Amino acid sequence: MLNQHSGHQSRTLNSVFLDREVQLDLFFPEDLMGNEKLNLLLLNDGQDAEQMGLEEMLAALYSDQKIEPLLVVAVHASADRVMEYGVAGIPDYAGRGARAGAYASFVNQELLPYIAAFCGMPIQGKKGIAGYSLGGLAAFDIAWKNPENFDLTGVFSGSFWWRSKDLKENYTEQDRIMHEVIRQTAGKPALKFWLMTGTEDETADRNKNGIIDSIDDTIDIIRELLSKDYSRPGHIFYYEMVGGKHDLKSWAKAMPAFLIWAFGR
Repeated sequence: MLNQHSGHQSRTLNSVFLDREVQLDLFFPEDLMGNEKLNLLLLNDGQDAEQMGLEEMLAALYSDQKIEPLLVVAVHASADRVMEYGVAGIPDYAGRGARAGAYASFVNQELLPYIAAFCGMPIQGKKGIAGYSLGGLAAFDIAWKNPENFDLTGVFSGSFWWRSKDLKENYTEQDRIMHEVIRQTAGKPALKFWLMTGTEDETADRNKNGIIDSIDDTIDIIRELLSKDYSRPGHIFYYEMVGGKHDLKSWAKAMPAFLIWAFGR
């Protein structure tokens, strides 16, 4: 039972889909009675949770009564991260992300049932999945394709540049994989989206329009979502951090805003 555990547990889950042991860090409020409306957040690249100060961040948000009871499951990436994260079933032009489908199956068919058994109480609140960089792309893709399991996704400096053609192979913006997945999806998954970029995420500017690719690619994701009749700010929140960089310090600075948006009181 969740209320019999302390506020932080480290666990190992053996995955058939990934053919490896997956390290997990689980963070939850203490002194749960068992009748609370519990929310859930899966966080990719969970190995960075300690450096980010996630446990202390959550404690401060609870102390200030900013968020509802929340179970955060920080899922550690493996040395095969660049193969396990990506868009399920569609590797990029270099073959990266070839195991993203296996990772998605792990999340939906192994991790979520494990969490349900760990809790010993129903998760009746919202369910989200989030990540940074390539882990953010994976989080978006998993939520997009599994809206029966997730209500929202958070993406920090997401790798929405992920493309099916190299820049040297007559690349066009239509070759960005996640954008195309959105275009090809019938209907409109019942999801909400929190997207963050930093003005100093990078310096690359493929189309020479004076806007870095990280921002351009994310704004184009928003355009694709708007074309599906999602609305801002009802379904989509975009945070452009002035001075934000492609690093944990910037993402940690943004994390409380995401948690309050997703699970706020």
